[in-house]
Amino acid sequence: MAVRLAPARGVDVPALAELILTHGPNAWNWLPAEGVQSHLRDIAAGRARAVLAWHGRQLVGAATYCLTDQFRHYQAGDRADAQHGYVCEVVVAPEHAGRGLGSRLLGEVNSRLAALGVREIYIDRHEENAASAGMMRKAGFEEVETFAEPARRPHGSGRTTVCRLTCRP
Repeated sequence: MAVRLAPARGVDVPALAELILTHGPNAWNWLPAEGVQSHLRDIAAGRARAVLAWHGRQLVGAATYCLTDQFRHYQAGDRADAQHGYVCEVVVAPEHAGRGLGSRLLGEVNSRLAALGVREIYIDRHEENAASAGMMRKAGFEEVETFAEPARRPHGSGRTTVCRLTCRP
């Protein structure tokens, strides 16, 4: 049975919450409980979005995203005030990991953000998260900055790497 991708609906939020809270936490992924709950509320209310990966009736992956201006300091001068995309989470259940599903989800999110007119998409990760780094490179993201963020990255180097994908207009 093939995995199909679909946009998240309000009724999908409980399954999305379970996926994120079960398979998202690890030494490289910062998932504060209140932040996750707030993000899920934003998805339910339509302020953020998600693409879900279904294997039959089982949710096996998700990528969440939103429009933002929080990365404006990375924008070129003429683009400094332009709204851009942010990929918040990409989570894949372990039994589906290593098959390109994360890259597929990320590519779908990038397409959806580009269709909204976004020209820059940002994503971040722990500097030492090799799996995420590979997925991001495969999707065309380039590293913009790496900086110390020990409160958010208490393991390993304690550093965050921000990456950007520039969409063609």
